[in-house]
Amino acid sequence: MRLAHLHFPGITPFNTVSQIQQVLTLRNLAHKKAISSSYTSSTPPDPTIITFTPNPVYTTGRRDLPPSNTSSPSDQQPSLELSLPPPLEPIRPLLSSNDPQRNPPIAEYHPTLRGGQTTYHGPGQLVAYTILDLRRLGLSPRCHIRLLENSVIDLLSKYGVRGFVTSDAGVWVNDRNANANAQKITAVGVHLRRNISSYGIGLNITEEPMWFFKQIVACGLEGKEATSLERQGVKLSLREAADGFVQAFVDRLQADFPPGPERRREALEGVYEVGVEDVVGSSSSSSSSS
Repeated sequence: MRLAHLHFPGITPFNTVSQIQQVLTLRNLAHKKAISSSYTSSTPPDPTIITFTPNPVYTTGRRDLPPSNTSSPSDQQPSLELSLPPPLEPIRPLLSSNDPQRNPPIAEYHPTLRGGQTTYHGPGQLVAYTILDLRRLGLSPRCHIRLLENSVIDLLSKYGVRGFVTSDAGVWVNDRNANANAQKITAVGVHLRRNISSYGIGLNITEEPMWFFKQIVACGLEGKEATSLERQGVKLSLREAADGFVQAFVDRLQADFPPGPERRREALEGVYEVGVEDVVGSSSSSSSSS
């Protein structure tokens, strides 16, 4: 078993990655269903990590889903028809417009099935989605979350930044300038279905996302601030952060959850790069980006 890494350079529409994530998730679920209903064995899909930076988008997890509307505001609904959860009502003008073509919204809104509440993703941030069969990797749901957090902590440590976890989800650092309260540098939120994971982490690389975070109570944590690697004195490209996170994930998995008789886990034999066509096929990729 090898880990596939699908990286999108530049800014990628959130919907594009969401559709690819769904393809990969359904492929894993279909494989599980096929082997459970027959005696034949087939090769399961490789675990995959997608790394990207989306257009400005606010997302809600299951705890903050709006009362109705599961569609995306990228469909350009009129502002009065856009159903928003209470945490996003104060910034409705940023998310909707009566004339989207002349005055497009500053950010999109997308409800998701991940855990957690409301957060922001956009330029200046690395988002990494992990589509994994946790059983093949010998991971419990809690171990999966810890693996994501520890992988980020290991990446930060490489650049001299001490990250840590608290009772609140995600990865935190101390303010290097004021020694004030801990600040959140990475959000973590996942979804599981039949032990197939989706979604993952959002790591702030630059200060660009900070204005967007200040418009909301991110993750429902009143009084908590976000921070970035840039504020910690680290300049890192998206590609460097993406490759660093994937490698930290593999290293931490191998160190904390080695395969063996006491742990029913398949061995991970390295990482390989894939493109969109490799993952979903040329016809699917062209339709997903249209």
